[in-house]
Amino acid sequence: MTSRRSWLLAVMAVLLVAAALRGVWLTADPASNHTVGVVWHDEGAWVHNARNQVLWGTWRTDEWNPMFIAPVFTALEAVAFDTFGVGTWQARMVPLASGLVAILALMWGLSAVAGRRAALVGGLLLSTSYTFVMWNRAALMESTMTMFIVIGWAAYARSERRPLWGVVAGVAVVLAFFTKAAAAFFVLAVMVELAMSAMAATRRNSVSSATFMGLAVAGGVALVVFVIPHWTEFQFYNWAMTVERKPEYTAEAFARNASWLPLVHGVFSRMWLVVLVAAFAAAGIVTRWRHAHRAERLAVLWLLVGLVELVVHDSGNERRYVMFVPALIALASLIVGTPKTTSEVVLFSPLKKKATSEVVFGVDDGAARATPSWVVCPIIAVLAYLVFGSGLRLAWLNDVLASDYSLTVRVSAALAAAVAALVWWHWRAWSGSLATVRLPLTAAIAVVVVTCGTDLILYGRWAARRSFHNFEASRAVGRLLPPGTLVHGKLANGLALENQIKPLFVGRGFGNYADRLARDDARYILTYTQPRPGHEGLVILDVLQHYPRRRVIAEFEVDDEWPGRDRAALIDKFPDGPEPRARHQ
Repeated sequence: MTSRRSWLLAVMAVLLVAAALRGVWLTADPASNHTVGVVWHDEGAWVHNARNQVLWGTWRTDEWNPMFIAPVFTALEAVAFDTFGVGTWQARMVPLASGLVAILALMWGLSAVAGRRAALVGGLLLSTSYTFVMWNRAALMESTMTMFIVIGWAAYARSERRPLWGVVAGVAVVLAFFTKAAAAFFVLAVMVELAMSAMAATRRNSVSSATFMGLAVAGGVALVVFVIPHWTEFQFYNWAMTVERKPEYTAEAFARNASWLPLVHGVFSRMWLVVLVAAFAAAGIVTRWRHAHRAERLAVLWLLVGLVELVVHDSGNERRYVMFVPALIALASLIVGTPKTTSEVVLFSPLKKKATSEVVFGVDDGAARATPSWVVCPIIAVLAYLVFGSGLRLAWLNDVLASDYSLTVRVSAALAAAVAALVWWHWRAWSGSLATVRLPLTAAIAVVVVTCGTDLILYGRWAARRSFHNFEASRAVGRLLPPGTLVHGKLANGLALENQIKPLFVGRGFGNYADRLARDDARYILTYTQPRPGHEGLVILDVLQHYPRRRVIAEFEVDDEWPGRDRAALIDKFPDGPEPRARHQ
């Protein structure tokens, strides 16, 4: 694909497919069949401050203020609400746009490292990825955080030719962290890569300096403008609430989290062929680490450091896996159809009239000195465990897996150890081939067709069963309650996007937890009644028990994880009187 016009048409086609999958039926309920882990009632909670600002002219209306953990996301949501009005589709426009930008950025970076063919493969895979599509349709931070990570990676890839792109990379990394603090792993990954790159050639030192400058300047601005003025809230939301409240930091918990990585959720299984190819690509990059392109190394660190973060913090929450989808696709795309020796790569830039070319990676097999086997083989064991674990999860589905995680863990670990031992045993013979592994064009086409086909089938099943229960329930609440009505409970946030109620969020040890039993000024409660009362969290049960004479005014069908069985209720705390009692002091 050498014609600039044909290349731009291909990019446009990828973006159109991506926009269609993300934009149609934008107010529909998230997937509960073949779930990707989206908790729908979290959407209203995380856009709470942006909604407050646009509707009431103030960021804070209660004690739940996630803008202190997600200021960038909150600001973008406020812009969307201010431009288009407050509503469900308006809130979801931010992650939708984030997904499209992430696809374009991934293609932009891949074209610089591995050429247009690899960029097109990466764009197609990310545009149709069922997991990424569904998260791009949910008003939560993961899509926007991942977008900034991809921008940071792509700009770092471009800095090989123009070091000033390193500044953009550094700024994007900081924006990712202030979109969601979970991006701290990528900050560490970039710092590790900068440290390694700084010890290389002079040109690489200039790139490292530019990237570090971007990190330092953006971080300094954030420190002065946001962190220091709001230190108490920043420290609480980013440390006390997200780190100290984690129940376990023990060796047993770390082992459990590590064993769960490919098993507890279906993200890796749904893209198993991509995971397989990405594992080969990552092993090859580690083998020729000193000679690899800086973006190749950062992609590997993106994956490995991210996995470590999940082991330390939490591998049981599916939202934490969204950030791996572009990383795996990037790694797999890097070895698509490129030669085994020095590669001439056409650099993509829509602003240039003529394509330019530059040798950006590749090592002569005889001259390359492989990384020692004692470094590479443990990484191969980790990658193989991901491949075998996610593959067995896919093959066995719920039969064996649901009844016995330990069997799947033992089989996957044994196979991974055997592969690592085999590679170690044949290291001298195999290291050269591993360092230069490439995916033939026919195999690349097969991976794309099977993976995209699987994703589109899953999307089609969701589309055929789509519902709008949550959207309609929120509108029904607006018909029952006038604007400005205080409503108690986390579900009040979830059902607030299509009306103008004022939610009072109650979390476990945060939000309006301290005065949860003293808010008589909030006459109404919104909570689940099915699959069980207070399904959103145990804390709401305290509130319900405190008002034993409560009465259900209306029930609404909603859709979370039990299709056709989830119901929410609007409850009156004081059914015997037309007015709420005065708030207890």
